[in-house]
Amino acid sequence: MAKNLVIVESPAKAKTIEKYLGADFSVLSSVGHVRSIPKRTKDGTKPVDIDNGFKTVYEIDPEKTKIIAQLRKAVQEADTVWLATDEDREGEAIAWHLCEVLKLDPKTTRRIVFHEITKHAIEDAIQNPRSVDMSLVEAQQARQILDRIVGFELSPVVWQKVPGGKSAGRVQSPAVRLLVEREREIEAFAGSAEFKVTAEFRTKGGVVRAELPKRFEKEAEAQKFLESLIGADFSISDVTTSPGTRNPKAPFTTSTLQQEANSRLGFSAKATMAGAQKLYQDGKITYMRTDSVALAGQALSQITNYIKKTYGKEYHQIRAYKTKSKSAQEAHEAIRPTDVNKEQVSSDSYNQKLYDLIRRRTLASQMAPARLEKTVVTIKISSGQEVFEAKGEVIIFDGFLKVYGVNKKEDDILPPLKAQDSLDLTAASARQVFAKPPARYTEGSLVKKLEDLGIGRPSTYATIINTVQVRGYAERGESEGTPRDVIVLSFKDKRVIREVEQENTGSNQGKLVPTASGEVVSDFLTGHFDAIVDYDFTADVEEKFDEIAAHKLERNKMLMSFYEPFHKLIEKSGDVKRSEVAQAREIGKDPKTGLMVLARFGRYGPMLQLGNPDPDDKEAEKPKFAPLPEGTKIETVRLDQALEMFKLPREVGKTKDGETILANIGRFGPYVQVDKLYASIKDLDPLKITEEQARTAIEEKRKKEADKYIAQFENGINIINGPYGPYITDGKKNARIAKDTDPKKITEKEAKKLLEAAPTKRRRFKAKNNK
Repeated sequence: MAKNLVIVESPAKAKTIEKYLGADFSVLSSVGHVRSIPKRTKDGTKPVDIDNGFKTVYEIDPEKTKIIAQLRKAVQEADTVWLATDEDREGEAIAWHLCEVLKLDPKTTRRIVFHEITKHAIEDAIQNPRSVDMSLVEAQQARQILDRIVGFELSPVVWQKVPGGKSAGRVQSPAVRLLVEREREIEAFAGSAEFKVTAEFRTKGGVVRAELPKRFEKEAEAQKFLESLIGADFSISDVTTSPGTRNPKAPFTTSTLQQEANSRLGFSAKATMAGAQKLYQDGKITYMRTDSVALAGQALSQITNYIKKTYGKEYHQIRAYKTKSKSAQEAHEAIRPTDVNKEQVSSDSYNQKLYDLIRRRTLASQMAPARLEKTVVTIKISSGQEVFEAKGEVIIFDGFLKVYGVNKKEDDILPPLKAQDSLDLTAASARQVFAKPPARYTEGSLVKKLEDLGIGRPSTYATIINTVQVRGYAERGESEGTPRDVIVLSFKDKRVIREVEQENTGSNQGKLVPTASGEVVSDFLTGHFDAIVDYDFTADVEEKFDEIAAHKLERNKMLMSFYEPFHKLIEKSGDVKRSEVAQAREIGKDPKTGLMVLARFGRYGPMLQLGNPDPDDKEAEKPKFAPLPEGTKIETVRLDQALEMFKLPREVGKTKDGETILANIGRFGPYVQVDKLYASIKDLDPLKITEEQARTAIEEKRKKEADKYIAQFENGINIINGPYGPYITDGKKNARIAKDTDPKKITEKEAKKLLEAAPTKRRRFKAKNNK
């Protein structure tokens, strides 16, 4: 064993670092966190003992026992141990936990940090070790303990009081509230429409597209204006040009990278961080969890040389950006390439796209501004006082846009024009335009909002957004919207023609939309635990963590200041009745049965109920249930819409073999069913689906099921094509099949043998404590 043992938290990071250190160094990985706070301790003590100074029990994660054993052996054989976990609070906490389980003294064990995995950075870190920073560790502990307390005390309240409620988190709950409030703004938005007039003129130099600055509220006014253009003359009354500049943005922080990757590449926050983590571990970019926009002197020198050499001196302009975030202390630099000279660094297309975005943003940040010339052309109409305006923009010098630009539309380029020039009108139209409600959040814009409010930190944004979706409180929209009529008045052949076109409105594709569960949980927390979802309070807690990290605030003092008022709210919540949280709404009576139809919130979300018998009347007829029609809510569904849903399940017809086909809506959407076979009909209405369409869906499902089985043996063992490759199963245990083994050639005897050697499937629940 080498004299020096370096411990990092990632196997990929270990491989990269080992390349830069000599034979005297061995690099091993902890594979992330090694200990966590258990749900139940082995000896029955409290995992977090609030009355005893928030004393916390940490237990080694079961899957890490082998890794810890290997590390303990390596520590005994090494002369010097170096802890090289990430430089943020999570990394510092991992270093401390390693000291605890490996019996190392955190005061004397060498702790090294670096924000890029390069030979120079690693060697520099080795020359400048420090000890474990316990203030950073305590800040991480405070966050972990606080989140555990909130989860353990508040989540059971949500389960008991909120139909469909799954959990509540200290930071995820304000994020859900943001989504819910925006959705309510959209629902309350009072739409309006007006007519926008555009025109196209021809000159000797080319085509000029212009717009009337004035909008018309009524169709008749727009019609009258277009008619006034018949026989009119058009000339340029004024041409105004003004110089302008456009400056580059700062290099990426964690949040701005997530925003831009979402906007430009369509990446989710989770995918962005996964890609950035891989690039960092491979030594291609600096540390990816940061809220700093600073660039190191060595990096600036490299960037300067590259820009001057590649584009010329006139393209370079050195810039020093100031970090807006008060808490920018988790890392020392912005996210940048470790070597800007490298354009291609990954064979993975997604990671390469992300690297290219980071590289271009970094280069652009140290480049000259783009110089523009903005032109406004005023076009006079002989028949009236109104004027058209044509606006254009010409790039005089592209500057940073050379590497980080957006292609200009041809519409923005104006032909040579001067005052008094005459123009020929070739087309004009007045199109009905509608006021737009506030936009739903994308993952990128939600990250920006959380950052603006001071909620969360670079290491938590992606987790927050992923959690609210996993919990079922929000989902990524897929709707293209609904069609609406748009009036278009067109000026053609010296007359005005009226047409009605259609356009989609209300698309939520790629946007984060709160679910009904999200709305109910958010309303409950806002009503009874306002502090948990209050934006200022949540931001204040984040600042308290920063103060602990800076050794300005005692950990336990901060925790107690939060816990005491929070626990009082928990105790008070016992008086809240479940029926009051998500009240049922009476829609009306079914004309056939006379029974009341209700819209209410059930275990799996909003639903309809026919009949509302007295729970004490055991002889009363049980109520019937049905899903809400698509696009409706408990507050908006009408009686006629509700009654249609009670026709489900609907008999659609028969298969070719005479089997009955039923159509219905379940937890996961509409489907057709033949006996125990279910086929999703996501884009079809179960009330309108035809027999032919249903047969097609059933046949496709049967084909898919047939293709799923590679082999089926009489003893109940099957070889199945799974999403991650073929595997053997008997329904209780699964066995992987080696990549170099042909699953079609596995015999029943071999399958049985492989299955016997496989580990037993993990149970998804824990046995109750019978003590």
